[in-house]
Amino acid sequence: MNRDSRHFSRGSEAAGRLWLQYILTLLGWAALVLFSIYLGRAILSQRTWYGNEPLYPLLHWMWDYVLLTCGLSVLAGWLVISYRFLARPLRYLDELTAAAEQLASPSEAPIVLPEAMSATESRLNLFREQALRAAYAAREAEQRKNDLVVYLAHDLKTPLTSVIGYLTLLRDEPDLSPALRARYTGVALEKAERLEDLINEFFDITRFNLTHLELERSPVDLIRMLQQVAWEFQPQLAERNLTCRLDLPAALEYSCDPDKLARVFDNLLRNACHYGTPGTEVGIAAAVEEDGVVLTFTNTGTTIPKEKLNRIFEQFFRLDSSRASRTGGAGLGLAIAKEIVGLHGGSISAQSENGVTAFTVRLPLP
Repeated sequence: MNRDSRHFSRGSEAAGRLWLQYILTLLGWAALVLFSIYLGRAILSQRTWYGNEPLYPLLHWMWDYVLLTCGLSVLAGWLVISYRFLARPLRYLDELTAAAEQLASPSEAPIVLPEAMSATESRLNLFREQALRAAYAAREAEQRKNDLVVYLAHDLKTPLTSVIGYLTLLRDEPDLSPALRARYTGVALEKAERLEDLINEFFDITRFNLTHLELERSPVDLIRMLQQVAWEFQPQLAERNLTCRLDLPAALEYSCDPDKLARVFDNLLRNACHYGTPGTEVGIAAAVEEDGVVLTFTNTGTTIPKEKLNRIFEQFFRLDSSRASRTGGAGLGLAIAKEIVGLHGGSISAQSENGVTAFTVRLPLP
């Protein structure tokens, strides 16, 4: 039974209980009227009436028209009982309307409903707490994004200033030696590449928030893809004094979006390079299990604390909290990797113990 069906079932049960109470109350009132007439007749019959008592004409008339008296009493009770039973749901409806307004703009103050609606009160307070947590997470993510945009915008100035400075020197000093000219050109190129990285981070932030990723599947050899990604990272590995160990089967054909899955591998290997301790090994392994394909990326470095490991796939979250974006990206790489893997029907997880950090990607078999 789905959630809507359960809610409908609970609503039907509540309505059924209300109708049952209503009918039982009416029957009880009718029984009380009949019993009162019978009891009154029995009591009054024990007394001798002389006809001059003020109450005698009324009692005499009521007994002569006992069916009318009984019917009027039942009708009066029905009106009062119906009013009370209608007024209660209307009062509850007012309470629910006020609770819905409070739920639309949730606050720390709990929602309070009548005791008869305690179950509804508990559910509404649960929704309120969930809304508060979601709003807090959204504000936190928005603040992290805004901080990163400000930091990246500030960091754009540094390489841009260097590029302009060195290009100005090359323009204004035509008699520079070839060696010095090559040096200045190399520095300008390095700063321009850094500037390109920062601009790409801006594009990542925009694409991640304004677009929805869609897959274009085609059959590919995952092993060749992993080998190619590892080969492309040789310069970064050498710069960090890292080696890469591949533990892969001969071939593994899989239907996926090769461009997007390659981005996942790129992000995971870049992360391993960035946080791997120089002189250690980065590992890439693949295996086929009963439930799907398992890919593992490992590196040796500082153990990631559990509280950070639980948030590592959040957008704009960075392990390195320093401001300088040279120490890391915009905090989107792992979040995007998780989304891409999820679109393929798989999952991604991280473990970090005794200095070894492993990212595991599980992809389902068709």
